[in-house]
Amino acid sequence: MAIFFETQIEKYGRNGEKTGWTYILLDAYLTEQLNPNKKISYRVKGLLDKVSIQGASILPIGNGQFILPLNLTLRKLLKKKAGDKVLVKLSLDVSQYSIDDDFVDCLSAEKEAYTFFKNLPESHQKYFSKWIQTARTSETKANRIAEATTALTKKMGYAEMIRNRKKDKL
Repeated sequence: MAIFFETQIEKYGRNGEKTGWTYILLDAYLTEQLNPNKKISYRVKGLLDKVSIQGASILPIGNGQFILPLNLTLRKLLKKKAGDKVLVKLSLDVSQYSIDDDFVDCLSAEKEAYTFFKNLPESHQKYFSKWIQTARTSETKANRIAEATTALTKKMGYAEMIRNRKKDKL
């Protein structure tokens, strides 16, 4: 089943780990149509205006509501920001996700990092892999693999790695 709606892009102010996130809100009525009785994160696919998305996670925020985070790359493709309207068509994405092969090859050479990675929840493993796979150039992908491997060697999760990355750029 697919859902269709028009909504406004929103942005969190100060809100814990979601501070500054840009997102689309899916109310309880919509999420109940899309995936009845589901209260945990799940993947969707579809269109935002004319931009195709696949394997995007929607995250529960309580009271049956979910958000679909819009990263910078997606916002640039949409040419939209918080406050702008967007047409949304979503359906469940039941395709199987696989961790990036190049990442696994490099990571498996670092035993401690690989062991730590394999002990992370599957969703956290996917954060690393998706970040690597969204690189636009092979050079960026190689740099992200190296950064992720270094972070995992230091037993950092994805969020901690990203926070440290931002600190280093200041």
